[in-house]
Amino acid sequence: MTVRDHMMVAHSFRGEVFGPAQRLHGATMVVDATFRGPALDDDGVLVDIARAAEELREVVAALSYRNLDDEPAFAGTNTTTEVLARHVADRLAERVAAGALGPASQVTGLVVTLSESHVASASYERAVGP
Repeated sequence: MTVRDHMMVAHSFRGEVFGPAQRLHGATMVVDATFRGPALDDDGVLVDIARAAEELREVVAALSYRNLDDEPAFAGTNTTTEVLARHVADRLAERVAAGALGPASQVTGLVVTLSESHVASASYERAVGP
């Protein structure tokens, strides 16, 4: 099951490999979070889509309209699309483990994909649970 949101951030990168992106620039990214699991519940769902969308919205809102260079969570880190996908996935996994999607959630994994444009995206996949 996949939900979608978006975020707008500002950031810069350290390292010659990033060329002009070393300067402060903005990015608008579409964020897809795909929840995976082995079974559906008695109602035929893996997770409540509204709850999943709400959790993604909260995670994304914590990053939106911020200069990520100033955020303590990213100190010393280049906030590449891959790093941001991992960050969003990790925050969602914490919420799933805490029961935010319901105590009987069958979610065992998730994939977060950030699309920078119609031709470029990055994904991060991880397990959820113990």
